[in-house]
Amino acid sequence: MTTFRPHTVHTLTLRDHRVQCRTWGDPAAPPVLMLHGWMDVAASFQFLVDAMRSDRYVIAPDQRGYGGTEWTRETAGGYWFAEYVADLEAVIDHFSPTAPIDLVGHSLGGNVCSIYAGIRPDRVRRLVSLDGFGIPASSASKAPAQYRKWLDAIKVPSTLSTYETLAKVADRLQKNNARLRRDRAEWLAAHWAALHADGRWHLQADPAHKLPFPTTYRLDEVIAIWSEVTAPTLWIGASESEAKQWNGYTDDTVVPASRDGHAVGTFASRLAAFKDIQFTVVQGAGHMLHHDEPEAVAALVEAHLG
Repeated sequence: MTTFRPHTVHTLTLRDHRVQCRTWGDPAAPPVLMLHGWMDVAASFQFLVDAMRSDRYVIAPDQRGYGGTEWTRETAGGYWFAEYVADLEAVIDHFSPTAPIDLVGHSLGGNVCSIYAGIRPDRVRRLVSLDGFGIPASSASKAPAQYRKWLDAIKVPSTLSTYETLAKVADRLQKNNARLRRDRAEWLAAHWAALHADGRWHLQADPAHKLPFPTTYRLDEVIAIWSEVTAPTLWIGASESEAKQWNGYTDDTVVPASRDGHAVGTFASRLAAFKDIQFTVVQGAGHMLHHDEPEAVAALVEAHLG
């Protein structure tokens, strides 16, 4: 029978917002903060934590509108990238107010962590991005259409599927990721969804997360921020990741010595923006690499964090 490392749940009020954080380990141990991706929850890191061998205090918040963290309704949708960055700083202020902290982010969480590390380089000791290195660059010419798409979308209430049983939630998780073991899918399902009064299981996510962003992705701005990162950085990709299609990396991508000769928007230009970065790929894993190959990911993360 699979056993999972015990955790503690903290309910905090940060930025006038109820935030739920999950922690593992001894609070006196060196901290590492892990930030989950889009349509995910902090519990997603359970298998990675189980595979870790070092003595670490692992902190994982549910990002706003996910898991046990409060939904946001100040605006239509209310989920702006800048808010994720500010939320991350609030969690760091709470758990590590004076000392730099290690950050590990997956997908959206990797983007948030890398942006934060460039904005507040003094607050981050080391950085790991798990297949989370920005989305495809978008030109300014696409802005009018993007705003039109957003305006149309916010007129229609967003919805998410509900499920008759927890087993069907686990089925959904395995449909999303065929590499996910059944025991892990069943464990995740109980944290990814909650039973509501209607007798059905609902995903612990605000449907507004499905809305498109009104603004385009400004890679030139992001690269300018990444160039300010001082923390040694490890970017971990996955050999079977869907993200390779729009991130442009390959299993044998080499970190360039400089930005010279690499057009903005290429994966090489993203790597070259960092002062100190390593890149590696986990074989046999997809975008959810911390679910597919947690032992391999844990070994890489721990070696980098030291």
